Order: sequence, then C-alpha cells, then structure tokens
Amino acid sequence: MKRNLYLSLMLAAGIIITNQASAQKIDSVKAGDNKLLTSQLKTGLKQYMVYFQMPTRKKSLNISLWLRDIKKQTVNGKEVFITTQHWYGNDTNQYRHIVSVNKAADFSPLYHRETIGNKTKAYNWSESKISGADTVTNNLAKDFSLAFDQPNLNWNLDIETFEMLPLAYGKTFAINFYDAGIGKPAYTAYKVTGSEMLTLFNNEKVDCWKLVNEGDFNGNKYTQTFWITKKTHELLKEEDAFNGGFRYKVKLPGNAPDVVARFK
Repeated sequence: MKRNLYLSLMLAAGIIITNQASAQKIDSVKAGDNKLLTSQLKTGLKQYMVYFQMPTRKKSLNISLWLRDIKKQTVNGKEVFITTQHWYGNDTNQYRHIVSVNKAADFSPLYHRETIGNKTKAYNWSESKISGADTVTNNLAKDFSLAFDQPNLNWNLDIETFEMLPLAYGKTFAINFYDAGIGKPAYTAYKVTGSEMLTLFNNEKVDCWKLVNEGDFNGNKYTQTFWITKKTHELLKEEDAFNGGFRYKVKLPGNAPDVVARFK
C-alpha cells in the first residue's frame, strides 16, 4: 500500500509499504523526462467511492468519498495543472483538503499543500529540492527541507500519473515517486499484467489495462491493481489487498453530485 497511501488510514490498518524497482529491464519515469503523455490527462472533476473491507469487521465498511478536480491554468506566464482534492468521511477529523500544482508540459511538481483538520503542511517543490512554503500561514512544514539527487513525481497524484503512462502489455514502469515530507523519493515498480473488461452502470463493456504493484513489507504481502481504460486513459477502479483485507476505489459516474459546489 504505498504512496502516502493515505498514510493516516494505512497506519490505522497497520500498513506502510515500500517497493523498490528491481534490476529487471523497465521504463524509468521521473519528473522532467517527458515520458508522461500529458495530453491524455483530462481536466474536470473526478469522484471516487473508497471503502475498506477488513476480515475482523465483516459486517461493516469504512466508506469515504474522494473528489479530485483538475484545472489547466496559466500562472506567471506558464501553463500548469492545479489539482484540488477533498476527502470526505464520517469523521470530520479525517477530512482532507489538498492542492497540488504541476507543470503542464511534463507534470513536474511545483507546489503541494495538504490540510487535515486545522493542520496544514505546504511545500514548494523543484527538481533539486522540496522545502516548506514560507508564504503559507501556520505552515507546520515551514522548516522542512530535503535535497534531491534527481527529479521526482508527486505520489499524492498517483492516479493522474498512471493515466498519463504509455501503457502496453508487458511493460513495467519504475516511477520515482515522493510523498511530500515523508521519507525520501524511491522508484516503485508497476507492471502491466494484461487487460480486463469492466462493466459500467449502463452495462457498457470497457476494455482496461491492468497495472499491478506488489511486494512484501515486514512479512506482509500486498498487491495493488489499477484498471485504466485503453480508450480514454481513465482510472476506473483500484483494488489493494493487504493483511487479508481490501481497499477499493471506484470511479463514480458523471451524474454524481458535486458536494463541494453545492455549499459554495
């Protein structure tokens, strides 16, 4: 379960996972190498239902709603993607508001801010380092600084990164991801293992690539599987298997209400 794999949730489930890319031949991907197909990234609102099934709680589900809104804008004369996320659950302490800014040309990270409750951590991000943003009030990460030996990509935007990969059968990608403020950047391997037809709400069949990341952490095996459409390059489904439990992320249809806009 890597990425900031929504670190607080994973800590609660007893899972933090690291997976280094192996020595096999793979396609390495990092910020600035122009291997991501940014023209494939669709702007607009995407909403996901996220739920956990744990073997110790067979009659209950931990359910939340995640909104990811991508806009392409011009800032200081340069085109950028601005991704705003809202994570909703039953507990207001789990609510997250996240804003990430990336170069439109190659998706290199420029800025990342995450607020959980009333605690905010904000960072300025470049090819050579990440540091606390001194212009953000009450920034808990204002004194943070980490130098990089090479550029990396924002792991909080893993979905968007996967949607821009040049997926094909048998390909393996080692992506240099970094979770802002946590540990150090690391290459993580994702392999296209095949394809599968998913059935949508209107019984439409959609052909998807299956992208898989698996490994072992402290004796616990885990597998992450992502279903990404071949035609529109959208992530429709994610399944994470760990410790006998599962986490699912399922993209909702376009008619799902925008809960943020309703109360503006």
